[in-house]
Amino acid sequence: MNLPAKVDIREVCLRDGLQIEAPISLSAKVELLDAIVATGVREVEATAFVSPSKVPALADAAELAQELHRYRASHDVEFSALVASPNGAKRAIAAGLDSIEYVVSASDAHSRANVGRDTAEATTAIADVTRIAHDSGARVEVIIATAWDCPFDGPTDPQRVLDIAAAAVELGVDRIAIADTIGTTTPLRVSTLIEAIRPIVDGLPLGAHFHNTRGAGLASAFAAVQAGITRLDASIGGLGGCPFAPGASGNIATEDLVYLLRDSNIDTDVDLDAAIAAARIAQRAVGHDLPSALLRAGDRIAG
Repeated sequence: MNLPAKVDIREVCLRDGLQIEAPISLSAKVELLDAIVATGVREVEATAFVSPSKVPALADAAELAQELHRYRASHDVEFSALVASPNGAKRAIAAGLDSIEYVVSASDAHSRANVGRDTAEATTAIADVTRIAHDSGARVEVIIATAWDCPFDGPTDPQRVLDIAAAAVELGVDRIAIADTIGTTTPLRVSTLIEAIRPIVDGLPLGAHFHNTRGAGLASAFAAVQAGITRLDASIGGLGGCPFAPGASGNIATEDLVYLLRDSNIDTDVDLDAAIAAARIAQRAVGHDLPSALLRAGDRIAG
């Protein structure tokens, strides 16, 4: 089996993890951020600059961004924020973020529910988001949501994903990721789409984002790694889901992913014990059980 020596994990608990939860305090987020940074992870999606009325859990995006400076000097961590519009990109840049993610849904119905415009309109806005980011020296990544299925439109035509990727490359983005927004895909579908999209991204870093809603998230993540993906999103405790996609819940848990990759001789920079400890903090912060298997069962290695 041809596997990479290392996979980079982007921790998305603070954004994707919290966005469907009742708002928690800024101090609770900072405590969680401390625990996440202590895991050794090198990329953290810290928040989202979106409508506070639609996603009240992330209404304090600018305030949280002000807390990030104290980690930059002492830890080798890249912080990013998700945006859904050019205005969101401006807010993220003004708050000091130098890496932003712009989401484009491959299905029209989810795109309208998520950002209030169809896929073509959202794709066109890539140009403005990229210009805003690059004019400030920031990087921009396009995340293609509902890359496999939509809760409203059903199975996504792969060509729609490829067309968005091609437009993003032409418009000068720095990275691309494909996202299983509602946790429906399975390994064969994952490898098939990656095989189709890889020539289009033309050497740009390609990442993937999976949910474990139907129990296939980890298997799909491993299929992506087998297909050559070395950038994966994950959320401490398996926290999270999309507030604009009915039935979408349960990101793949960071600690579960690290366990799987470690036992496959793949490095992640993430300390498993520290990740489990962070998951406990996340669970306490939101006040309910989380779906992480490692949080429940622990590591197989005693210690």
